[in-house]
Amino acid sequence: MIKIIITILILINILFLYLLNKKKIKKFFYKSKIKSVDIEYLNKIFTNKIIDKNLSGPKDDVIVKNFCIPPNNNIVGMTSNYEAWIISSLSTISKKIFEFGTCSGKTTYLMSLNSPENSEIISLTLSPENLNEIKRNELDNKISFRNILNESIYNNFLFTGSKFEKKIKVIFQNSLNFDESIYHNQFDLIFIDGGHTYSVIKNDSEKSFKMLNNNGIILWHDYVPGKESAKNVVKYIHNISKDFEIFHIKDTSLCYYTKKNTL
Repeated sequence: MIKIIITILILINILFLYLLNKKKIKKFFYKSKIKSVDIEYLNKIFTNKIIDKNLSGPKDDVIVKNFCIPPNNNIVGMTSNYEAWIISSLSTISKKIFEFGTCSGKTTYLMSLNSPENSEIISLTLSPENLNEIKRNELDNKISFRNILNESIYNNFLFTGSKFEKKIKVIFQNSLNFDESIYHNQFDLIFIDGGHTYSVIKNDSEKSFKMLNNNGIILWHDYVPGKESAKNVVKYIHNISKDFEIFHIKDTSLCYYTKKNTL
């Protein structure tokens, strides 16, 4: 009887330790197949300036406008503050920007705040009225499909009514039905953060490759090996890394591609 109790206690302790260190354990077993690089590798604007022998900091080029959303707003799927800074900084050198997945419009707003005055931003999102038309493919992750529905609830966005809204065009459409042919080779920056099901991430990425100009950058959000809702994003990026040189930015869930990186 004592042996049984001891065994049960050991199992409880193992379970407790697992729950406490769940993320670390998953990270250990789900190794990334994508090379992680420092932010300076993405673009020279991120090269730090030397302030002192023990201190370096961002150059003036990447001192950007930013804002935060209080946690009690209950907005799901947002970028981290570091990721938002990266996207905002890239927006300063981008005149044509495309975004898959508007959600609350936070990232779109940051792009408009920091991009040049004559820039154009197109953001593609689902209309709440058309959610019943969305169907799950058998290869699509259930949690990711549920998140599509949870994040497509907005008719107005954080930038609605602001003076920066004039830069932004929102297209309410299922990206699977979106005709990208009129936008080939046009965009300096494309941010892919729409549906995270395999069919959608594959569709959005393939269209982005055609829409990207020769000097442009594609960014994917939510590259998190081991995270259930991101598993299709990770799977797709691993699959295309056989043909395209994709990099992961350290300390973020962002991956990126430029045409310079074609294998």
